[in-house]
Amino acid sequence: MSARLLLVLRQLRRPQLAAPCRALGSGGGPESLLGQRRLQDGQVRSSRNRAGRVPGRKEAVRRQVLRNAEEIISFSYYSSPEMKPVLAVIQAGNDNLMQEINQNLAEEAGLNITHICLPPDSSEDEIIDEILKTNEDTRVHGLALQIPGNSLSNKVLNALKPEKDVDGVTDINLGKLVRGDAHECFVSPVARAVVELLEKSGINLNGKKVLVVGAHGSLEAAVQCLLQRKGSMTMSCQWETPQLQSKLHEANIVVLGSPKPEEIPLAWIQPGTTVLSCSHDFLSGKLECGSPRVHSSGLIVEDDVSLLAAALRIQNVVSSGRRWLREQQYTRWRLHCLKLQPLSPVPSDIEISRRQTPKAVDVLAKEIGLLADEIEIYGKSKAKVCLSVLERLKDQADGKYVLVAGITPTPLGEGKSTVTIGLVQALTAHLNVNSFACLRQPSQGPTFGVKGGAAGGGYAQVIPMEEFNLHLTGDIHAITAANNLLAAAIDTRILHENTQADKALYNRLVPLVNGVRAFSEIQLARLKKLDIHKTDPSTLTDEEVSRFARLNIDPSTITWQRVLDTNDRFLRKITIGQASTEKGFSRQAQFDIAVASEIMAVLALTDSLADMKERLGRMVVASDKNGQPVTAEDLGVTGALTVLMKDAIKPNLMQTLEGTPVFVHAGPFANIAHGNSSVLADKIALKLVGEEGFVVTEAGFGADIGMEKFFNIKCRASGLVPNVVVLVATVRALKMHGGGPSVTAGVPLKKEYTEENIQLVADGCCNLQKQIQIAQLFGVPVVVAVNIFSRTDTRAEIDLVCELAKRAGAFDAVPCHHWSVGGKGSVKLARAVREAASKRSRFQFLYDVQLPIVEKIRTIAQAVYGAKDIELSPEAQSKIERYTQQGFGNLPICMAKTHLSLSHQPDKKGVPRGFILPITDVRASIGAGFIYPLVGTVS
Repeated sequence: MSARLLLVLRQLRRPQLAAPCRALGSGGGPESLLGQRRLQDGQVRSSRNRAGRVPGRKEAVRRQVLRNAEEIISFSYYSSPEMKPVLAVIQAGNDNLMQEINQNLAEEAGLNITHICLPPDSSEDEIIDEILKTNEDTRVHGLALQIPGNSLSNKVLNALKPEKDVDGVTDINLGKLVRGDAHECFVSPVARAVVELLEKSGINLNGKKVLVVGAHGSLEAAVQCLLQRKGSMTMSCQWETPQLQSKLHEANIVVLGSPKPEEIPLAWIQPGTTVLSCSHDFLSGKLECGSPRVHSSGLIVEDDVSLLAAALRIQNVVSSGRRWLREQQYTRWRLHCLKLQPLSPVPSDIEISRRQTPKAVDVLAKEIGLLADEIEIYGKSKAKVCLSVLERLKDQADGKYVLVAGITPTPLGEGKSTVTIGLVQALTAHLNVNSFACLRQPSQGPTFGVKGGAAGGGYAQVIPMEEFNLHLTGDIHAITAANNLLAAAIDTRILHENTQADKALYNRLVPLVNGVRAFSEIQLARLKKLDIHKTDPSTLTDEEVSRFARLNIDPSTITWQRVLDTNDRFLRKITIGQASTEKGFSRQAQFDIAVASEIMAVLALTDSLADMKERLGRMVVASDKNGQPVTAEDLGVTGALTVLMKDAIKPNLMQTLEGTPVFVHAGPFANIAHGNSSVLADKIALKLVGEEGFVVTEAGFGADIGMEKFFNIKCRASGLVPNVVVLVATVRALKMHGGGPSVTAGVPLKKEYTEENIQLVADGCCNLQKQIQIAQLFGVPVVVAVNIFSRTDTRAEIDLVCELAKRAGAFDAVPCHHWSVGGKGSVKLARAVREAASKRSRFQFLYDVQLPIVEKIRTIAQAVYGAKDIELSPEAQSKIERYTQQGFGNLPICMAKTHLSLSHQPDKKGVPRGFILPITDVRASIGAGFIYPLVGTVS
């Protein structure tokens, strides 16, 4: 600590002289840096002992403030070791003394401080830019300015975030103070110091006449407001005010907000008047020296205000830090649900969606406990949620986990998404239970095809439905870009290896940069994989250069296809490489739908950015000519793929028609992939809803496909344990399984589906019973949701379905009317789910992943589908042997099978028995982490 600072702090402890006119403050001269006027030796000696206890009391005030701050920090550190408040001070110029004072007080209280020094001639825009940067720094809890007074414009002051404005200078903080909400804002430390010093000096402010002279802006407003709240009659004026002498003469207390001009005689102040100077400008850091001269009677001016204000500023920083710490913890939802006014007949989905005005997404995010820096807003109704929320809420217990699955559907779908949304609307908007829906993002293929969108329907929708069903935030486009980048890298690598010698290829891969050749991290990893333990590119032998540079991809084994999120049947089989620049290298290839890319499955199953990068690197794209797998990591594109996916990994936040939260993230199909939304969306939602809340997610198609993969693949990857399965059934689908005529999209339903037919329903309930049994294999209670079509379903049919479901072992079976009336129509379902979730889950996997691949396939075929056995094609058998030899035999199984039947034949309804399940091919998604057999003719 400097000698000057020691002097300043020592002066705090000096005894104060008793005098008819008392002055407490900081307006001093240059001799005692913070403005204390030195008295003549005789004056000091004659008066030192008369009021020696006064400064002790004032010093005690400052010490108590710092001690309280220190205790709060210690307590906060005990409950959260990473917590230590940080004050950032932006100053224009180098005021070393103020830096030392701030630093010393901060150390005494136990917080950190950082000074951001700008040039003295910094422009307003430069200062504001620095303020805005510091506003967004989550490590900073308080922000103060020490800049020249002529730079303190309203624009500069209001650039401060109110929650970090520890000097209380922003319009928002001042407005709250004036309105009487001082507990909700930061109050000027200087103004607080004035009031506290007056009160601690034994002065009763009630009824006193107080004149505030020479104060400006926020200080003037804050001092006046605080003094008036104490009952004083407060006036404010400037030094140039006419009749200043009479105003000073009438005042009991005078507060000097700026140095007194020399031409204003001190004699204008009546003897016995309390004078308190706060002319040391804490915002500018200047130490003024124009305060009143010493009366011959022994008047002394001290810097009590300035240093107490500095201590109170520290206290504000600590308060800000405590508020930040509270925000880091789980907070109760303050959700404002939107009202529905259902019409009859029910309008079209798009009409319903457009009639409801969604809440601003940042409002929704705040209501459910997300912090401002945890969301990235896309327009008015969508936002990305940052993964940092998982770290913040890591100690928060998860809510209940509910899966919505269904019976084997008709081509029209049976409304799992609609049930999911109706259920969360019922839970949150009608039962006041926190709930989150987690849905898949729909592909443009089905959206522009016969099936249409996937935002739900009727009065159980995600809104705006156009945003949901189309581009959303571009995740599928990112997947398309990453997938096709990898596809291009494969063919480019084959071309270069076919047309270049080892040395030329090596020089391309490890080029000279500024005369230096060095391996990248990904190349060092490849060298390690090849068992080449060298780090200097110049030391590799010719044989090692060849092994490193050549992947020797066998074109006939390439499994990685290009993708497009459009149904374009003419791209299903193409020839690539026909341009002359490809030098005769061409091959047969194809385009898949974008959501079938393994990158989509990786996105859905990953749990962090680092994990996603590893998974992307592990993706096998082909085999080399020795039968060994070639990965994205071998091609050196893992980093590029990760960069393309860095935003897509963040779940998308939207809302239902009733204003309840929805995560929309990832969209793998359930027949050719695992058919579930992302693990990350579920994990974040489970933290946000709290221990008593519910996260409701859906699995694609029937329970035999989507639910089985949810349990065996997704839950195995996430470690999450489901509490309840909601099994969606419709009278329409059950009639089809009971022997009704075929249902075709775009063709009117036959009369069997529009008229009551109890026998068809009874016969078709075999499929419902089978799906209940499948769920029971995993030890999870089942609640059947009968999705009602009010125009065609009869009470007798609905009651029969509910009765037979309960007989088959369902915990409960409930008719649902959410499509026509919203969440109110699913309240019974919500209550049944809550009750079922209160029971103990006995969740278990269907098989051990250590079993051979063939045995795992057979277990699914027999236990889930009801097959007698499986039949492997020679190609499938060969692939299984290859994957086992390559070390992939311990991965779970993702069956690629038709969704229209429990068997491999789409026209076999109900519960087919005694069939042999043909496995025509087997492929591996090593990055996603599963083996997927192709069943029958599925493409």
